[in-house]
Amino acid sequence: MQRAAVGDRLQTVGDRLNSGNNSTPNLFMDTGVGTVEMSEKTTLRVRQLDIATDNVRITCLEVPTGNVRLRVRPFTNKGSQFEIQTPVGVSGVRGTEFEVAVQPKSKTGLAVLEGSVVTAAQDQAVSVAQGRQNFTMLREAPSTPVKLTNDTSLRYNFETIVERRVQLARLRAQVDPVNSVTVDEVSQITDRRGVFQTDLRPMPSYLRMQVIVTTPLGRTKTYALALQ
Repeated sequence: MQRAAVGDRLQTVGDRLNSGNNSTPNLFMDTGVGTVEMSEKTTLRVRQLDIATDNVRITCLEVPTGNVRLRVRPFTNKGSQFEIQTPVGVSGVRGTEFEVAVQPKSKTGLAVLEGSVVTAAQDQAVSVAQGRQNFTMLREAPSTPVKLTNDTSLRYNFETIVERRVQLARLRAQVDPVNSVTVDEVSQITDRRGVFQTDLRPMPSYLRMQVIVTTPLGRTKTYALALQ
């Protein structure tokens, strides 16, 4: 694995780019059709690059983890295709701006700023229009699109419980289902309602934790929570 440099190209099926901490690469498609902006801690891989008859271009990129923002102009050739593959499904675009965020357990949040995106999983396709968002979970069909909120709100409460004679603190919280969450830098798994929980054992006399909520559009908010 080599360190990426300005001017490097991803031009072969299987080529991959990983972004680390504080690294946000920008990729430009050589056809001029669009750009891909990667967030930190993101992996992007080339799945398909084909040029068919009549200069039809088929591009498929894979994002197994992390967050990417894409700007894709309308194609000159109507037969051309551009797709993003995540572990839970495929998003097909044609002249749009949108973001994809892959969470733990492959749950994928989608936010569309311009145009429309078709998400497909489990033999079901859902069209997500401009100003809408949805998510897709592993082995499930895409959710029904709702209004794009870019909302970083966190609703939470602490519980003190005893398991096997050990006292522990449990954080139960809820965010927008499309959002990603970390607790003390550990990624959390959210359900269809955006609910998650995390335990700390044994319970300290004074508990502090940092929760970071990130929307598919990259907006973040940091919460410093304390239980005394």
